[in-house]
Amino acid sequence: MRKTLIALMFATALPTIAMAMPNDGPDKGPGFGPGPGGQGMMEHHRGEGPFEKLDLSRDQRQQIGKLMGEERQHSREIADKYLQKLPAADQKALKDEMDANRTKTQSDVRAVLKPDQQKTFDDMKKKQDERRAEWAEFQAWKAQKGQKAQ
Repeated sequence: MRKTLIALMFATALPTIAMAMPNDGPDKGPGFGPGPGGQGMMEHHRGEGPFEKLDLSRDQRQQIGKLMGEERQHSREIADKYLQKLPAADQKALKDEMDANRTKTQSDVRAVLKPDQQKTFDDMKKKQDERRAEWAEFQAWKAQKGQKAQ
C-alpha cells in the first residue's frame, strides 16, 4: 500500500517538477526579468513551454490547454480514488503533511517579496482561503445531499 501511495504521489508531482526545470541557455529564464521599457516585472510569456517548438496557432494552444487541464483534473480524481482507500489516519497524516508543505512554501515565497508585494500576496492568500472554505462547505453540502437521496 505504501509503495502505491508513494508511486501515486510521485506521478501527481511529476508534471509540476517537469515544468519547474530550468530552460537551456543563459537567456532562457523562468519568465521574470526586465519587461517593456526595462522595468522589472513578470513578462507575459512564461518561457518556453513543452509545445513551444510546434508553432501552434492560438486555437491549437487553447485546445491543448483545455486538454491539459482535463488531464490534470483526471489525475486528481485518480489520486483521490486511491487516497480514499487509505485508512483514515493515513489520509489525515497525508493531508496534514501537504498542508504543512503548502504553508512552508507560502511563507518562503512571502519572505522573498517586498513589503508592498507581501500585502498583495496576503490579500490573494486570504481570497484563496475563502474560496477553499466555500468549496469545502459545498462539498459537505453535496455529500449530505447525496446521503439523503439514498
